[in-house]
Amino acid sequence: FPGGSITGAPKIRAMEIIEELEPYKRGLYTGSIGYIGFDGAWDTNIVIRTILLKDGQAYFNGGGGIVADSVPEEEYEESLQKVKALIKVLSEASQ
Repeated sequence: FPGGSITGAPKIRAMEIIEELEPYKRGLYTGSIGYIGFDGAWDTNIVIRTILLKDGQAYFNGGGGIVADSVPEEEYEESLQKVKALIKVLSEASQ
């Protein structure tokens, strides 16, 4: 873990590159979160588009997948689009 759709392939080298390039640890982002119910039901998922509130601060991440035919400007714009809803929620909550 994290999932292959998050890291890319080859997995180990992709994770090394992420470690080299990203200035901050991802924390909860792209990790896993889940629950187990008292009835035995359970579910898990990869954590994306999630706001973490800690010590009066809000934290969130956003990103996109880079593949061989990616256009960097389009990937960047997609990343911004993905976090716009989170920014809107935080803006409205602070009013």
